[in-house]
Amino acid sequence: MDTIQADIAPLAPTKPESVGMSSARLARIRPALQREVDEGRFPGGVVAIARDGRLVHMEAVGFLDAEARVPMRADALFAIASMTKPVCGVAALSLVEEGRLLLSDPVGAYVPPLMTMQVAKPTPAMLSGEGPLELEPQRRPMTVQDAARHTTGFVYGGFGATAVHAAHPGTSLTVARDHDAASLAAALAATPLRHHPGEAWEYGFSTDVLGLVAGAAGGASLGTLMRERIFAPLGMNETGYVLPEGGLARFAKALPTCPLTGKPQSVAAPEGPPRLEVGGAGLVSTAADYLRFAEMLRAGGALGGARVLSPQTVRWMGSDHLQGIEGGPDRMDPGLAGYGFGLTVAVRKHPGGSAFMGAPGAFGWSGVFGTFFWVDPAERLAVVLMAHAPGEMRLRYRRLINMLAYQAIEG
Repeated sequence: MDTIQADIAPLAPTKPESVGMSSARLARIRPALQREVDEGRFPGGVVAIARDGRLVHMEAVGFLDAEARVPMRADALFAIASMTKPVCGVAALSLVEEGRLLLSDPVGAYVPPLMTMQVAKPTPAMLSGEGPLELEPQRRPMTVQDAARHTTGFVYGGFGATAVHAAHPGTSLTVARDHDAASLAAALAATPLRHHPGEAWEYGFSTDVLGLVAGAAGGASLGTLMRERIFAPLGMNETGYVLPEGGLARFAKALPTCPLTGKPQSVAAPEGPPRLEVGGAGLVSTAADYLRFAEMLRAGGALGGARVLSPQTVRWMGSDHLQGIEGGPDRMDPGLAGYGFGLTVAVRKHPGGSAFMGAPGAFGWSGVFGTFFWVDPAERLAVVLMAHAPGEMRLRYRRLINMLAYQAIEG
């Protein structure tokens, strides 16, 4: 614990043994990550772990800039990519709690261009990526629940080889740059769905749709809703769609080449506000800030006297919503075999059957640039890994931190 400055500790620190964890076993985290740094596979990162709402471990390892040999710092800033999605989910659920929207509402009630959609038939030409597409009307309109659990039928442009994937407009980050709310709604409305709404889980623009819904229902931009309903109450002062003042010097750099492929890689710092604050990606944060968000969820929706969601809503968010639906989050990470999906988070269903440790009911999500978080209410645990490791090696570090956190629990 003496590796972290007291002024940036996200939660009150405590001796690990006081909450049933081992100081000696938590001390295994640094050498395990340092080996990865020394072998040129991992640039560096920050790990933050809390149990029972008390900080038991927060440590910076490796480099903020490996090429320049600048050491990693505990207050480093990271592009959290899809870890934006659960934040969008919480913002939307706070509106549900006020009766401003329902999960059963059609998305089109808030984003009218999405009320009537066409679905691509699974023809050989569509599946091969060659086209042309044969379309049919959707069997039912997509709902807010579909938008929160990736069952709208939307996909990401580069996340598959079908002709439908080729027709989709890139990713969350590209649409944040290229569109405003109206033009994104129009672009998505003109895009054929890969699946009928509510029938299959597939990663894509669903959470961006949820962000459009939240903005319309809340009467403000998504970023404003996040600031007012989440960041300000939780003291997440360095989280947002733009870097805080002077933040570029603390923005971590990825290794210049992927350790697996040797291809160039980088993670760009946001140079200014996006054209559109989307629900699927775009936030920048620190390990300290995001641990406060994670601990709020772990504790049932409140932190330090600030209540963001009710305990019942958090349990609803962290429950499996994929009963009777094809597919699941193991399509994104094979280690998540056996997981279901809740409202913007993957949800552990069974004690075994997965490459990850944890109790049933644990939930969380990750970012394509290398960040990862989860909470385990049964084990009273909240964990955040911040790193810019955007290649396939990021899958390794999710599992490594997961194991290192759980092996330190003694009671």
